[in-house]
Amino acid sequence: MNQEQIERLALPNSSKIVLVVVDGLGGLPHPETGQTELESARTPNLDNLAKKGICGLIDPLGPGLTPGSGPAHLALFGYDPFRFVIGRGILEALGIDFPLQEGDVAARGNFCTVDRTGVITDRRAGRIPTEECTRLCQLLSQIKLNGAQALLSPVRGHRFLLVLRGTGLHPDITESDPSQTGLEPNPIMALSPEAEQTAALAAEWVRQAKAILSDSYPANMVLLRGFSQHPAIPSMRTIYKLNPLAVATYPMYRGLAKLVGMEVVNIDIASSIADEFATLSQHYASYDFFFLHIKQADAAGEDGNFEEKVRVIEEVDAALPALTGLEPEVIVVTGDHSTPAALKAHSWHPVPLVLCSPWCRTDEANEFSERACARGGLGHLPSLALMPLALAHALKLTKFGA
Repeated sequence: MNQEQIERLALPNSSKIVLVVVDGLGGLPHPETGQTELESARTPNLDNLAKKGICGLIDPLGPGLTPGSGPAHLALFGYDPFRFVIGRGILEALGIDFPLQEGDVAARGNFCTVDRTGVITDRRAGRIPTEECTRLCQLLSQIKLNGAQALLSPVRGHRFLLVLRGTGLHPDITESDPSQTGLEPNPIMALSPEAEQTAALAAEWVRQAKAILSDSYPANMVLLRGFSQHPAIPSMRTIYKLNPLAVATYPMYRGLAKLVGMEVVNIDIASSIADEFATLSQHYASYDFFFLHIKQADAAGEDGNFEEKVRVIEEVDAALPALTGLEPEVIVVTGDHSTPAALKAHSWHPVPLVLCSPWCRTDEANEFSERACARGGLGHLPSLALMPLALAHALKLTKFGA
């Protein structure tokens, strides 16, 4: 079912939908216990939701395809990520309210560590604190380019935003981030004739940044990815007839929410998981769709920290009564993708899903886990199926045809 069909069937009503996305939720079994992070966690509240609701597994992009966070979330929101290809840079820019101008090209940057030969040893420079990122961004602001401005803004930790501003810029260029250690940064090259000027500017900026950072261990190099410009994308308000709110601390997810037409609540980036649930409760009366994003599980998975990912999942479970006590018509808990600690990266593995509503058919799942969800009544679905299911269970879709 495509968005045009959904738009014709969508009905506004007072029912409320809450989508809780535990970033990187899915995992792989620990070699000593044979249990995933989710299966290892003590989750009585999530298990109770599974008993009352219906479970399944979702594929963010398709079998065997490993998604980035942007396309994975777009699919959860009902946008075909192969149709709406949106670079990470523009999401970071929107997430920190950077004053973009028409024609700007934005890129997501990482400070990283390279050895004497230029090989990447740490893509995140030891997760330097934001204060150090800010200092380094100020240092790199001295870079001058012929034909464009290079505007820099810290985001959080090792992350920063680079915006190229000038005439005739085009985002169709390669990324310097190879997405793994043990390799040198990729050369930045144009993918089309229109982008040759932009590729040359970005490559020159990286060359100057490398020289400036040569003695700034561990953040002695930069990686760039997600070159992009502001896209045209339809609003969730128009398609689904919703009044949506996002509760997210990380800039990228705030930017993604804004891009699809959600209002974004102002919440501190250092807020706890319990604070996020409390913030949703405070705004509950004013909206009918809520996107609540939990980042910490993904960060733990990328660090290879199995125990920390278990702890984060348990923290989500402990905060869940603040949501269930509000009795929304639809509660969905899932992840955007899997980030197994064993891989220290996003993976292609399907993600557990539970949907709880007074109008859902229950199944035999009595816990929220990969194994239980694999046997659940929803079966194995594409992430794009989630929004129609949530809308239907909130009685927000009329019938198709006579």
